Amino acid sequence: MFGLTAADLTAYWITLKLATVGTVVLVVLATPLAWWLARTKWKGRIVVETLVALPLVMPPTVMGFYLLVLFGPHGWVGGLLESLGYRHLAFTFTGIVIGSMFFSLPFVVHPLQNAFASTGIRVSEVANTLRASPWDRFVSVILPLSRRGFLSAFVLSFAHTFGEFGMILMIGGSIPGATKVASIAIYDHVETMNYGAAHSLSLLLVASSFILLMLIFALNRRYKVAGMA
Repeated sequence: MFGLTAADLTAYWITLKLATVGTVVLVVLATPLAWWLARTKWKGRIVVETLVALPLVMPPTVMGFYLLVLFGPHGWVGGLLESLGYRHLAFTFTGIVIGSMFFSLPFVVHPLQNAFASTGIRVSEVANTLRASPWDRFVSVILPLSRRGFLSAFVLSFAHTFGEFGMILMIGGSIPGATKVASIAIYDHVETMNYGAAHSLSLLLVASSFILLMLIFALNRRYKVAGMA
């Protein structure tokens, strides 16, 4: 299809799977952290916020290197897994999913934190007067009011993972059918002077990104119109 090989399509599929799985899991896990950061008055919060924002300024290869050490057979996590009879996480799909979640953390936490902060405390207090439980208040009131924040978090995380290269290459390598994503496949094509294949795969990524953004803008406009109605 359009000069794409089976290996290119496999790399593209792995990219989509990585971005989707990593984003969905990260949004679920990061929501409590974002809620806590939006509500807590603890002075030490700045330390947590700094750690969350660290991937914004840290070179991808640096984070990938330390995750490789951590997840490898001699690292804390990888060594523990192997002692329990499991395989370490370096150069595995699970490893690059976890790595992408660490690297995309600020792109999820910050939009959610801002969305939760913008809802204000007054809304929860009103729901409390109606005898709504904390969980009911969060699900029935806070989440609907924060849907645009969730939409932004999903888009930013998905797009960030979709085009990631350095961190994934460090922790996952370039294993066809397992950890070789589209960005790495493009790099390999360029290295072998196969510009036609690199061009075809790059166009596929550009088209996918365009369609994703167009859908997001359409949903965002729909939410905005519904909110004004």
